[in-house]
Amino acid sequence: MTVAVETGLWQLDPTASAVAVGHKTFWGLVTVKGTFAAVAGRGEVAADGSATGTVTLDAASLDTGNAKRDTHLRSADFFDADHHPEVTFAVRGAELRAGDTAHVTGQLTVRGISRPQTLTARLTGVAADALTLETEFTVDRDQFGMEWNQLGMMRGLTTVTATLRFTRAEV
Repeated sequence: MTVAVETGLWQLDPTASAVAVGHKTFWGLVTVKGTFAAVAGRGEVAADGSATGTVTLDAASLDTGNAKRDTHLRSADFFDADHHPEVTFAVRGAELRAGDTAHVTGQLTVRGISRPQTLTARLTGVAADALTLETEFTVDRDQFGMEWNQLGMMRGLTTVTATLRFTRAEV
C-alpha cells in the first residue's frame, strides 16, 4: 500500500495519542512501564512530501502506577522535571518510504541534553483530515544524564512506544 499525506499543518490530538516507555530493571527480571499523560505536538508536510514538526511530553506527567517510583523518576536522578519540564522530539525530516513506512530523523532532548535520533514510523491510518503514526525505538538513558543505577539494577536501553494521531490544523 502506498499512501499520500496532504500538505499543510497538522496538530497532534492528545486524546488519541499515547507515548509509553519500558525499561528492564532488577537485573532484567522486571520491566517497568509508564505512560506520559500530557503529550502535545504539531507538524508540517511540504509539497515534496517531506515533514517537520515537534512532539513534546510533560516530564512530570509520567505515570508508572507507583507514586513513589514516579516521584523518583521526576527527581534529579532521572528526568529532573523541576529544571527540565519537557521532553521534546524535533523532527528535522520525515520521508515516506515504500508502503506505509516513514524514515524519521530528528533531535531528542531530555534533561536539556539533545541527541540525534532516527526511527521508522508506520502510517496506520491516513485520511484527508487525520493520520496516525506508530513507532517503537530505543534510547540509551545514560546519554541524557540519567545514570542512576543502584546496585546495577538498571542496565540496557529504554524502549519508547508511540501512537500519534494528527489532525489537520485550522489555519
